[in-house]
Amino acid sequence: MSGAREMVHASIQHDENHANAEEPDSPSSTIRSAADPEKEVDKNDAIRYMPVHAFASSSDEDRHGVSVTRAEAEFAELSREFSNYSHQTRKLSRTASHRSKGDDVDIEKSPTESDESIFNLEEVLHGARALDLETGIKSKQVGVLWEGLTVSGLGGVKNFVKTFPDAFTSFFNVPAMVMGWFGIGKKGREFDIVKDFKGIVKPGEMVLVLGRPSSGCTTFLKVISNQRFGYTKVDGNVQYGPFDAETFGKRFRGEAVYNEEDDQHHPALSVGQTLGFALDLKTPGKRPAGMSKAEFKQRVIDLLLKMFNIEHTVNTKVGGAFIRGISGGERKRVSIAEMMISSSCVCAWDNSTRGLDASTASDYASSLRILTNIYKTTTFVSLYQASETIYSQFDKVMVIDSGRQVFFGSASEARAYFESLGFKEKPRQTTPDYLTGCTDAYEREYKNGYSAANAPHDPESLALAFRNSEHYKRLDQEIEAYRKDTEAQAELHREFESAHQEAKRKHAGKKSVYTAPLYLQIWALMKRQSMSKWQDKFALSVSWATSLLVAIVLGTVWYKQPQTSAGAFTRGGLLFIALLFNAFQAFGELGLTMLGRPIVNKHRAFTFHRPGALWLGQIFVDTLFATVQITVFSSIVYFMCGLALNPGGFFTFVLLIVTGYLSMTLFFRTVGCLCPDFDVALRTAVVIITLFVLTSGYLIQYAEGQVWLRWIFYINGLGLGFSAMMINEFSRINLKCTSESLIPSGGSYNDINHQVCTLQGGTSGNPIIPGSSYLSASFSYAPGDLWRNFGVLIALIVLFLVMNVTLGEAVTWGAGGRTVTFFAKETKETKNLNKQLMKKKKVRLEKGAMQSTELSITSKAVLTWESLCYDVPVPGGSRRLLSDVYGYVKPGTLTALMGASGAGKTTLLDVLAARKNIGVIGGDMLIDGIKPGTAFQRGTAYAEQLDVHESTQTVREALRFSATLRQPYETPIEEKNAYVEEVISLLEMEDIADAVIGSPESGLAVEQRKRVTIGVELAAKPELLLFLDEPTSGLDSQSAFNIVRFLKKLASAGQSILCTIHQPNSALFENFDRLLLLQKGGECVYFGDIGKDANVLLDYFSRHGADCPSDINPAEFMLDAIGAGTKPKLGAEDWGVMWRESPEFQQAKADIVAMKEERLRAVAAQPERTEREKEYATPLLHQIRVVNARTHLAFWRSPNYGFTRLFNHVILALISGFAFFQLDDSRSSLQYRIFIMFQVTVMPALILAQVEPKYDMSRLIFYRESAAKAYRQLPFALSMVLAEMPYNVICAVGFFLPLYYIPGLQMASSRAGYQFLMMLIVEIFSVTLGQMISALTPSTFIAMLLNPPIIITFALFCGVTNPKPQIPHFWRVWLYELDPFTRLIGGMVVTELEGRAVNCKDREFNRFTAPPGMNCGDYMQEFFSNGGPGYIRDNATSACEYCAYKVGQQFYERLGLDFANRWRDLGIMAMFVV
Repeated sequence: MSGAREMVHASIQHDENHANAEEPDSPSSTIRSAADPEKEVDKNDAIRYMPVHAFASSSDEDRHGVSVTRAEAEFAELSREFSNYSHQTRKLSRTASHRSKGDDVDIEKSPTESDESIFNLEEVLHGARALDLETGIKSKQVGVLWEGLTVSGLGGVKNFVKTFPDAFTSFFNVPAMVMGWFGIGKKGREFDIVKDFKGIVKPGEMVLVLGRPSSGCTTFLKVISNQRFGYTKVDGNVQYGPFDAETFGKRFRGEAVYNEEDDQHHPALSVGQTLGFALDLKTPGKRPAGMSKAEFKQRVIDLLLKMFNIEHTVNTKVGGAFIRGISGGERKRVSIAEMMISSSCVCAWDNSTRGLDASTASDYASSLRILTNIYKTTTFVSLYQASETIYSQFDKVMVIDSGRQVFFGSASEARAYFESLGFKEKPRQTTPDYLTGCTDAYEREYKNGYSAANAPHDPESLALAFRNSEHYKRLDQEIEAYRKDTEAQAELHREFESAHQEAKRKHAGKKSVYTAPLYLQIWALMKRQSMSKWQDKFALSVSWATSLLVAIVLGTVWYKQPQTSAGAFTRGGLLFIALLFNAFQAFGELGLTMLGRPIVNKHRAFTFHRPGALWLGQIFVDTLFATVQITVFSSIVYFMCGLALNPGGFFTFVLLIVTGYLSMTLFFRTVGCLCPDFDVALRTAVVIITLFVLTSGYLIQYAEGQVWLRWIFYINGLGLGFSAMMINEFSRINLKCTSESLIPSGGSYNDINHQVCTLQGGTSGNPIIPGSSYLSASFSYAPGDLWRNFGVLIALIVLFLVMNVTLGEAVTWGAGGRTVTFFAKETKETKNLNKQLMKKKKVRLEKGAMQSTELSITSKAVLTWESLCYDVPVPGGSRRLLSDVYGYVKPGTLTALMGASGAGKTTLLDVLAARKNIGVIGGDMLIDGIKPGTAFQRGTAYAEQLDVHESTQTVREALRFSATLRQPYETPIEEKNAYVEEVISLLEMEDIADAVIGSPESGLAVEQRKRVTIGVELAAKPELLLFLDEPTSGLDSQSAFNIVRFLKKLASAGQSILCTIHQPNSALFENFDRLLLLQKGGECVYFGDIGKDANVLLDYFSRHGADCPSDINPAEFMLDAIGAGTKPKLGAEDWGVMWRESPEFQQAKADIVAMKEERLRAVAAQPERTEREKEYATPLLHQIRVVNARTHLAFWRSPNYGFTRLFNHVILALISGFAFFQLDDSRSSLQYRIFIMFQVTVMPALILAQVEPKYDMSRLIFYRESAAKAYRQLPFALSMVLAEMPYNVICAVGFFLPLYYIPGLQMASSRAGYQFLMMLIVEIFSVTLGQMISALTPSTFIAMLLNPPIIITFALFCGVTNPKPQIPHFWRVWLYELDPFTRLIGGMVVTELEGRAVNCKDREFNRFTAPPGMNCGDYMQEFFSNGGPGYIRDNATSACEYCAYKVGQQFYERLGLDFANRWRDLGIMAMFVV
């Protein structure tokens, strides 16, 4: 859009104008009318509705029947005359800023924050050119020419929904899977998304791109802005001035940008910081008036905030799904402002008015017009619902029909062109609606004498008609003239290249497409990362709380570790847990990397920064934050646990944990960059993490590990870190052998010369074992390896960082592509139903109108509300969102609820539909004069703004589910299903009846999802009311009209309907019977009839000083009049006060009283109907059956969920099994067998990571459906558990077989059966634990933050890393006993070790000598008689060789376990599930 530099020029000019402004009381507030010199006209109104064509183009052509040059000169003169005229507002005008402006005090600011300066966009921006010339800054102007443009993608084949078995076939077809990731393998037939487009747009021109959804508008905008990712082929010629697309992309990539429909921002940053970050990277090297970078940045931010009237949001977080922030409309304006900072000269805006009210949308179009005119940018805009006012801002229009260009030319001539083709004139329809309607087979109508037989009737014939038209010839001539002009304007293009270079900062490469050099990009990203981390207080607090909690727990569990043989193994466990916990704090980076892709791709396209700079900047900041947190963590752990009290030891401890954390952080980010989706990333991460943990040296010592796995140690950050930490600790201490470790001991054994310490590294006759000897004997670690390993760790960090940067630059997952719709395979029943639907559709098309319906609504109930207020708690008190609202909805009427964004429309709907569960509701809300009973929610239907559905259902299944549970139980199922078919036909969803709803990213289009939302509510056959929240938002005009027309039909059948609506055109607006209009603060300003052509409504406004011009849409005008958008209100008084003092208000109150009395009499005369007060329409068992069937189907159609879970189980078991391959009966194998059991405790961590997001998504659907009283909570919770059961069994089998039989555990069926049963119970426990955590937390994000401390606590207190006798008494008496893993380990370990004979290897024997005159058998007889464990290899010699254990139970008895308790432990574990 306009460059940031031009913005600041304008800001300077604005400041100068403001400084020279006269006092406010000097100008007159009125002017003389030209037609009637005696008549005084309000200046605000005079400017408000000036002809927009005066600002349509900067060329000297006579466009739209006016002299543009003269009009602009007159306008400039008028602007000067009005420059001192101030209303209290700072807002943009709707029609090209054709009015002066002031400031209104924002209700969200304190009085001291109001600013009375005048802001007029046109006035402040016109001064920029003079400053440009004065500073010597050249302009950037580039026209765009395209010929034969054809873009191809994959599709054209019917894709059937994948099920659980399909995941196996696709996974084992490895070559096709890998090729699919990188877009090599084809997933369908190649087809043309857009075909043979031709056109030209000169600098300073605006093009409106119109078309039905999925017609190719987005594809065209992406390709014209040189974003070609995700398409199989782009043919044809696209020229940007003298440059072809390839050259322009390489040298000037950021000069053509695309603003997508969805808003992608960092939620934790404020609006000011978001724009400030963009300016940090886009501030030009050459700035006006020698201005500093900081001053330039602040001026541009101020100007942008004023432009879009979002100054009050400067310090408010942008927000997102999990962080509260600004509203959706404000977020959209931030997206627009951010793209304007990009300083691009070719801009494509994709449906950027979605979610904005009509007034703000018009302002947005006006600002584009002004900026395009002044800075000669080349602007493309696609809009789904464009008013006539917005349409008049454009020079040219392109109409697309199913990928074919059916018109491109002057916007003023487009309507006449289509009328000349034989299409019926529709003077009351807006031009954009008319043009789009001509491409819709269902909506277009022909003139008398024309029909599909002799007029264009499909995309091909329309495209052919355009190619044969006079407009196409003129287009060829314009292109030819432009080519000649391009050659003649070589100097202008040299200026463009020069301006592009001048914009670069010092040290930026000449060939670089980025404004800032790499080091400044990294610095800006470091600042952003710091702010993002610091301001996301919740995530930061939870991270710190978790770290401190775990540190304290570790400190207390391993409190004051003794420097004896008893503390050797536990020290190793402590060091491993300390490193592992901090390393896996980085696991969240996997999800964050993938979720951050849209923002990275957007900033890459805007040329804000290189993706590689992001990873460099982030790791520097992460190092800082992690170092502080890890230092505090280490201080607690290190000193509480009594590790080697040495400064060097402590700081080395901290350093090694920090480097271990960084290596894992970069590892997870690398995996996130490499993998196309989260399921693939999770599988990859599980494989590598399992290998890392097993080869780290703690579970399996380096010398004992499989030879083929040893190499992993040298690329394993965990292994290198653990070995270095062990060396750091044990090389600084000596261990004293305790009596328990001395063999033989007790009784008469008191001669150390004939005893030995069983701790590895011990020698006969010496009770002190050097720590280094223990390391060497047990782990094969040498003290000199510490800094070698640290060096390798640093090398690993560098390697992962390089991979991170390289993959970030090279891989562009999610940067483009198309969504795909999947269908369920037809059954005999659905095939027959679809045939009947298509017959109905054919009849409808032949008749040219909607068919008759069997809808019959018998309810006569009236909903009334009086003095309705709603207050919500806020810090420091409460805030009123609704203030004394009166109104009613009666059968047979369609009532519109309108107002500005944030006026309280959705809040009022929520309150009326009984959907609010916080805050205080005041006033009376009555049904037939009586307070609503328990059946009220069941009797109403509420189509919410967000389209929340079970993504795996087909459209027909979703509607049937609603009908089955929400219609009366007594209604036969055949009748319910027949009604569903009727709704499908009414909503024109025949083509998608068997389509899977999917997600917004992959599934039905926005418009189709909106129809499904409405259909689900209609299928419930609401007895009382139908509420709809913005049913047309995000739809094209034709779809919006069809939905409103259908709602009108429902109302005519007797339905009571209340509906909020955005951006209605005149044709849409006239379908409504009544209007409830709210202004900011939730205050009513009108409630009453609309009237034919809105005459009743307009008469009310006219009587209060707001006259609507005949050519203005009444729906837009009334919003302007009350100051709903970014405009000053009309009239001197507050519209809320005027309404409360009006006779219409008194009449509305009287009508409410009369209706209540009438309905009370009518209801009293009717017989009692007990079923009316039933809270749910169907009994509990029926709910359980229906909900359970849907949930099972949802899991079956979620192949990635089930397969990823099974894959994780199998791969973990396989790797662990082969790592402990065919264990022998040696002493060390006893510990390994326990570690195999310990691997079972890894399962819950993996399962939680999958179960929680699945449960959370299902819960969102449950919230919506339970609010409608479809079913209770029990059916939902029960179905979620039951649906997991088949996968629990499959995963348990897949985990048990490799983990149990590959290492060679006990083969007896009684032992193996017990172990499998325990694993199955753990599997079920993990699922129910995940569902419980998710149910207790508001979001998956918070649930995921709670997982690590829960799993770590379970693992710490189960008796493996720290045996029961050594756990402090405080924890041992309660937490050890309550730990589910205690039962798991206790049952499995004793089952495996009981009765297992031990045969020590030669190096495992402890050697000592018997006293003189005794052999080993005699010497050890007393020891064994007293119950001492182990055996002597040869009793007949005096050189004794002692093995510490003879049978397995001698090993586990010291852990406090008992074989007799194993079935008790299994029972307790099963109770944890319950």
